[in-house]
Amino acid sequence: MLPTSSATVFQVADIEVAVTFYRDVLGFTEDFRYDNYAGVCLGEVEPLTKTSPTTSLYLCAHTIWKRPVGGGAVVIIAEEVDNYCAQVRSRGAVIRLEPTDEPYGLRDFVVSDPDGNILTFSAPLPEPTNG
Repeated sequence: MLPTSSATVFQVADIEVAVTFYRDVLGFTEDFRYDNYAGVCLGEVEPLTKTSPTTSLYLCAHTIWKRPVGGGAVVIIAEEVDNYCAQVRSRGAVIRLEPTDEPYGLRDFVVSDPDGNILTFSAPLPEPTNG
């Protein structure tokens, strides 16, 4: 087997509330919806069957698997995070960690969705120059 992609699935209480938050606050685009299950994308949105620079998340409000709501986490790597953090804050996002340079070489900020799922947005820090 050679994997070609993966997607994070967040358990949510209400699919309408979740999709609205991801769309209106975080700037994702709804890619598909099947009853209480939806896919949202951030980036150059293409159908998930094509290769593209897209971040996909799946939102699940059904109870088939008896998973608890919230408690999920994902790290999304981007070119920059400061401007995006300011954008989502202005749209009402709860920022759990302000943009911070971390010792592991990334600048991170953290936001939570209405159900408590955690999204960390990270950008590589510039390489230190010798001099």
